[in-house]
Amino acid sequence: MRFVQWTNTQIDRNHRLIPVGLRSIAGTGKRILKNRTFGVVGLGNFGSAVATELTRFGNHVIGIDLNMALVSSHADKINQALIVDARDEAALREAGFGECDVGVVAMGRDLEASILSSINLKLIGVPVIWAKATTKTHHRILSKLGVDRIIHPEVEVGQHIAQVLNNPLVRDYVSLGNGFHVVNFRIPKSLEGKTLSEVPYNTRYNLRCIGVMRGTEFLGRDGSSCTLQREDLLLLLGKRADLRDFASIL
Repeated sequence: MRFVQWTNTQIDRNHRLIPVGLRSIAGTGKRILKNRTFGVVGLGNFGSAVATELTRFGNHVIGIDLNMALVSSHADKINQALIVDARDEAALREAGFGECDVGVVAMGRDLEASILSSINLKLIGVPVIWAKATTKTHHRILSKLGVDRIIHPEVEVGQHIAQVLNNPLVRDYVSLGNGFHVVNFRIPKSLEGKTLSEVPYNTRYNLRCIGVMRGTEFLGRDGSSCTLQREDLLLLLGKRADLRDFASIL
């Protein structure tokens, strides 16, 4: 874990604290080369979740916010938690964002800050930028700026929950893009006792079976002759319409 101390700060015209210099103290961690460096702008609920999970996966994470309490609360959770104004290009450079492989703009309510942060990440050469958007207009602006991935967390989570609630047999699902999804189906009574090869997921519905989950055991395609049991989970890959049609017969 590496901590950073500001050696000098200044107040901008909007009475915001801007760091103008920093030095590293007590550096004890070593970055694993195979992992990447991520810069997260905004340490609210969404940004905090992104930053802490990326750190847990072994990546080097720089998290910044203007809220001192939020920054302090992340000092032991991520590699670097700093008070930085992302609207200031020079401050972003000094914070190390120019060395990041990916930048994540995690604030959404402050439209100006989101836009300027995205622009500055582009200017300092961050190769991949993800940004949170809260409205369609916000999305269009970020798209015009060349942001690589625009996220709508509330919308995406809501859609995810609706998909699961819509069919009680759907345990979970993952969108792969381009209309493809992986769905985790609970085995209904109508399929209990049948072998996987007897389930018409491929012949009638153009779906691919990834395998079956039985407790903590994963039965891959080699398990096609196994007898399906209650509580088994069937993992299917395909288009949403085909998955919906298949679910309707269960």
